[in-house]
Amino acid sequence: MSETVAIIDYGSGNLHSAAKAFERATREAGLDSRIAVTGDPDVVAAADRVVLPGVGAYADCRRGLDAVPGMVAAMERAAHERARPFLGICVGMQLLATRGLEYAVTPGLGWIPGDVGPIRPADPALKIPHMGWNTLAAGSHPLLAGIPTGPEGLHAYFVHSYALKADRPEDVVAEVDYGGPVTAMVARDNVAGTQFHPEKSQRLGLALLANFLKWRP
Repeated sequence: MSETVAIIDYGSGNLHSAAKAFERATREAGLDSRIAVTGDPDVVAAADRVVLPGVGAYADCRRGLDAVPGMVAAMERAAHERARPFLGICVGMQLLATRGLEYAVTPGLGWIPGDVGPIRPADPALKIPHMGWNTLAAGSHPLLAGIPTGPEGLHAYFVHSYALKADRPEDVVAEVDYGGPVTAMVARDNVAGTQFHPEKSQRLGLALLANFLKWRP
């Protein structure tokens, strides 16, 4: 049976790249998923799986999301009432937090309790933004099934200056070392988020997206 994957268009995100990556993951996994880039809350509310991308400043992304009438309510319905698999990417992951602290205090969705604050590496030689390829220190999660992690694992692509510090350690699935541990992936129930960009992370990213398309939380 074909499933609809709704990638939310709210004016912020690598929508073309994300859609192409999901389409490729669908083909390579032999699945029958229809990828829909949409700004229609009704489509999001009815989707089988939902993806919230995001690039740029936290407050700008939150304003963009709120500017689409009914979108936050549609996301709530899909993720919480219908328990559909939900994936946030980069700032889309950060918006799952309680609040963002980038320049001003901005309320988040509150799905993964915690704050999004500036990265402060212990090594002053490390530049901000954190940008480039890194391996993951990860625990067990269905979205990481079959993906080599650890020092010899596959690499994920990061570009960010702020990171989510979750209130509950068990919500953090993976971290990256950048002058200390930085949250790379969070998950709770049917909701997950990656700070890195799966659509730009080649083998690791395609494997993670395929796992998301098959995920039955």
